[in-house]
Amino acid sequence: MELPPLAQNLWSSYTSSTPARLRLIDNLLVFLMLTGVSQFVYCLFVTNFPFNAFLGGFAATIGQFVLTASLRSQVNPKMRATFPSVSQERAFADFVFSSLILHYFVFNYLG
Repeated sequence: MELPPLAQNLWSSYTSSTPARLRLIDNLLVFLMLTGVSQFVYCLFVTNFPFNAFLGGFAATIGQFVLTASLRSQVNPKMRATFPSVSQERAFADFVFSSLILHYFVFNYLG
């Protein structure tokens, strides 16, 4: 199956102009989005019996998506003027620390 010319042009432009590190973060963002959608669809169509488990998992997915999007904006070379005092190492350390705090609260919510 071949993509339409517009999609091919968009994909080739994305792969040629986006650094590999940002593409890896984009893959994580897509994974988190698909995880959140699948959790929501499962809750709607199958069951939401342990509702706090659904809320905890969904909140963790949304929170991790937001933290990852923030990391992407901070390590993007084109956004260097927006975050002049934040190095890539500091952005990653903030991401890891915030993720640990997020998952600590989600774990406590689950009981």
